Amino acid sequence: MASMIKTSFHKQLFLQLIAFSWAIVLCFIGFQYAREKEYKSEFLNAQLQQYNRHLLTTVEEGEAYEDYIATHDKPFDELRISIIALSGAVVYDNTISLDSLDNHRGRPEVADALVKGVGYNISRQSTSDGREYFYSATRGERVIVRTAIPYSNTLHDLLEADWSFIVVMISITLAMSCIAYFTTRKLGKDIERINHYEAEQEKNRLKRQLTNNINHELKTPVASIQVCLETLLSGINLSDEKRQELIERCYANNERLRRLLSDVSLITRMEDGSQLISKEPVIINDILSEIAQELEIMPEEERLTLHLKFDEQVVIEGNLSLIGSIFRNLTENAVAYSEGKNIYISLLENNEKACSIRFEDDGKGVEQKQLPHLFERFYRVDKGRSRLKGGTGLGLSIVKHAVHFHGGYITVTNRPKGGLRFEFTLSKKCL
Repeated sequence: MASMIKTSFHKQLFLQLIAFSWAIVLCFIGFQYAREKEYKSEFLNAQLQQYNRHLLTTVEEGEAYEDYIATHDKPFDELRISIIALSGAVVYDNTISLDSLDNHRGRPEVADALVKGVGYNISRQSTSDGREYFYSATRGERVIVRTAIPYSNTLHDLLEADWSFIVVMISITLAMSCIAYFTTRKLGKDIERINHYEAEQEKNRLKRQLTNNINHELKTPVASIQVCLETLLSGINLSDEKRQELIERCYANNERLRRLLSDVSLITRMEDGSQLISKEPVIINDILSEIAQELEIMPEEERLTLHLKFDEQVVIEGNLSLIGSIFRNLTENAVAYSEGKNIYISLLENNEKACSIRFEDDGKGVEQKQLPHLFERFYRVDKGRSRLKGGTGLGLSIVKHAVHFHGGYITVTNRPKGGLRFEFTLSKKCL
């Protein structure tokens, strides 16, 4: 039997909290990194823009801008300076010959300056000399002044975000993770203890309810047997026919008691000792063949016609008795209560992991409000009629438990043309 490793509630809570905390921290670090880098880029651009404006004033006033460039301090070494006409033509460049320069109107920083008055580009490779620059452009009345800093270790360091902040944030998060571990450990144990207590209380409540229901169901057959036996033992002169009738009534009620105790024992085994139930490869097609044969020998007035649509062999690892009880209880339920003439069993899906099966009858079905209660223990749509049919009230509950035991689920609906439709899955590997 495959074993399942169940993660404790403490670990689940801790992992969820850590995942959430680190996701928040990493998002914040990413945001802060981008924000700081943008701030440093804007600060660098502001320094270049200040130099651009001073140079632009010199150019606009008609002074010799070559003298200004040569005599005034520049904000950065290796500063490339370009003066560009509003048409995009480069009229001055202190680094590259004008003959090798094309129209600059389409450069991103120049295009922004033409529209907004200023523009900058953090990192772009120059088409003129192939070097990567940080560009900053400022537009005047007649020209655009553009300065550019070639990327170097100094510029990279200048634009690099402050990693000390990130280290501090990660350190704080690690410390909080340690605190969260011990906090969730205690909280998880408390919650597990509460959940275990509530589960035990619910289990005890269900057991008390089952016991009360069993006691209630036992009263009728026990009382009937007692009346019959008292009559037989009273010494009253009875005819042979009457005496035989009382004996047959005792036998019928005793059979009902036997079935009830057998069903209760089966449900108890599935709930409390599922690991003790043996498992083996089960061929569902063989079970359906047996059910078809059992229907054939039933009295004609009770017999239903079985229509099978199983196009392939279905084998699952499970318990033969429990799987058989699924189909037999559904069949007995249809025979006893559907008032129909046909049963339809179809294979909806069959793959490596599970199979899906549909079980239908063409009877009258039940009211919509009763459908959710059909799998409840001792629930009967028509209590008086159900007891006359000899049912224990546990058949569909056994079906549900057996399906769950085999890793599946089951639903019930009314067919559009009348009758009940049960659809359930069975896992190929029973855990």
